[in-house]
Parts: sequence; C-alpha cells; structure tokens
Amino acid sequence: MTQPFPQWQWGSPDSALSRVAGRFAATTPGSWVIRKLTPLDRRVLERTGAKYTVLGPVGAPVLLLTTTGRKTGAPRTQPLLYVHDGDTLYVIGSNFGQAHHPAWTANLLADPGATVAVAGERIPVTATPVDDSAKETIFQRFIELTSAYATYRERTSRDLRIFALTRA
Repeated sequence: MTQPFPQWQWGSPDSALSRVAGRFAATTPGSWVIRKLTPLDRRVLERTGAKYTVLGPVGAPVLLLTTTGRKTGAPRTQPLLYVHDGDTLYVIGSNFGQAHHPAWTANLLADPGATVAVAGERIPVTATPVDDSAKETIFQRFIELTSAYATYRERTSRDLRIFALTRA
C-alpha cells in the first residue's frame, strides 16, 4: 500500500453553513456565483496550501489540481472538491452540470500526470479514469459531500468523468 494522502477539512459538513451552501450550489444562480468566485478561490487556496477557501468553513474537502494544458503545455490549476479514500483521491468533472466537460478532464486524458495541493502539501499524482462499473458507487460518495452533485448530473446529458488520483 502506498502512503495515504493527508486529510484536511475546514469546518463541519454537518453545519448549518454547509447545508445552506450545498442547497445554494445546486441552484443555477448558485453555480454561476461559484464559477465566478473560482479565480479568487484559486488564489486563496494557492496561498494557504489548499487549506482555506473563499467559500468559508463549509466542511467540504478541497484540493488544487494542476494539470498540463493539452493545447498549450502550460500548467492549469483548478480547485475541486474530492472524495478521500486513503491512498486514492477521487475528483469529478461535473462542471456544475454544464453541457461540456471541464478542460481539466481533457488535460488528464491527454496527460495523466498532475499535482495536487491538499492539506498544505503538494503531491505528484497519476490520474486514472474510473471504470463504469465503479462510477456509481463513487458518485454516491460525492452526493454525500453535497447533494448538489445530483443536481449537476440531472442538468446535463453527458457522462460525468471521474478520476482516481494516486501518488506518482
């Protein structure tokens, strides 16, 4: 077994703030607001080693995923919620239920080498698309984080890409 990933969560997932944030994120205006806050959130997360977010202590685990742009070759960093499973982290390309896949998922398909910042550590990882047979089980774990993911899946006809991240 490889070394487990560190864990960090700011706040409680059972708090009133977490419940309100989850309901807000599931709305179309809420998704829009969060997308607009993403650049600022990325800067806060970068400065704090992915410990703190502009969204506050909502109790959701957040990481920074840095991929290599498939067209530019430049590093591309995206804050994402994740599911922690010891020596594996799972990320999902929900893109708030938009019709197109987020660019970071295409970057991982082109080059599975990436870096995550989580709990104050930067860790090289390898991304593997999750098999269809395991997708629903892992997706249910994302719904446990926030029910907004169920709404995101309902908004789009595309298959949401899920990746397993393991230490490189």
